[in-house]
Formats: sequence, C-alpha cells, structure tokens
Amino acid sequence: MQDTTLQGFLQDLASRQPTPGGGAAAALMGAMGVALLSMVANLTVGKKGYEQAQEEMLEQLAQAEALRARFLELAAQDAMAFNQLMAGYRLPKESAADKVQRSAAIQRGLEAATRVPLLCAQTCAEAMRLAQRSAVIGHQNVISDTGVAVLSLLAALRSAALNVDINLPSIQDAAFADTVRAQTDALLMEYIPLAETVHQTVRQRLR
Repeated sequence: MQDTTLQGFLQDLASRQPTPGGGAAAALMGAMGVALLSMVANLTVGKKGYEQAQEEMLEQLAQAEALRARFLELAAQDAMAFNQLMAGYRLPKESAADKVQRSAAIQRGLEAATRVPLLCAQTCAEAMRLAQRSAVIGHQNVISDTGVAVLSLLAALRSAALNVDINLPSIQDAAFADTVRAQTDALLMEYIPLAETVHQTVRQRLR
C-alpha cells in the first residue's frame, strides 16, 4: 500500500478485482485525516502567538504520524484478510471432511475480516481525540484543515463500521459477533457526536 500511487490505488479500487475494497478505502480516509492533523501541527509549531500550544502540537504531530502508519497497515491487512476469506470459500467441499475444513476456514476468514475494520474504527476514535484538541489550539490560518480531518475520520469510522456489520450475520461464534457488535455500536455512539462537536468548534473559529 505504501508504494502504490494514488492513481494506481484508485484504478485498483475501480476495477473488477475484489481488493482493495471498502475496508482499504476506509483506512485511507483515516490516513488522510491524520495527515491533515500532522499538517496543522507542523504549521502551528514555532509560530508567533502559539507558543503555549507548541508542546502539545509536537505531541500531536508524533501521534498523528504513528496513526497514519497504522492506517496504512490496516489498509494492507484488510486486503489480506479478504483474500484469506476468499481462499476459504475456494476450498473443496466434496467430502464431509472437506466441508468441515472449509467451514472452519471460512469462519476464521470472516473473523479476521471483521477484526481489521474494528481496529480501523478504534484507530479513527483515537485520531478524533487529537482532532478535538487541534480544533481548539491549532493555528487559525489552517483550522479548516482540522475540520476536514475530523470529517475524513468520521467517514472512515462509519465506513469501517459497515465493513464490520457485513460480516457479523455469517459468523457462527455468537459471543464473538455480539462482542464486536457492541464495541462497534459504542464507538459510533460516542464518536459521531464528538466529530460533530469538533466540526462546530472549527466553524465557530472561522467566523
């Protein structure tokens, strides 16, 4: 993923091949969001009138860069998890033993394909906390970019949640499915309103 050009990624996304898909796109939305938070931090540090924010902005920069690397890794993991799932579906199903092995492989693939977008959603939530502070202390001249960042992260969060939801009905481990569903719902309940609060904070600073 890190070596793919933007044009190459979009071409692959638009193609008939199943990966990359919505999960990788969600992770890339998250990566764009934290890249913008890095930009705001870079353009706040060392600027007159923002001396008190410098230490926190330096910390934001370090955290945002770490999160960007994590999002890119999640984009790659999403494709790998989907390919693992498809490999399970391609296993033979001639004998009873074949069917048992195939079913187990599919279930492992479904769980892997669910864990990755859940991690993406959790990473979005972590990044939104950075945006929350960035909206308050970031440089006025680039504060709109914090707004774009949090909206990108919100899109990533909701998109990741959809990629969790699509797998849950097919997962036979009810305890696993219930736990993941509860975690995803909790993230949406907390961070959709938080994103809107950050958005409104940015809009107020622009007026």
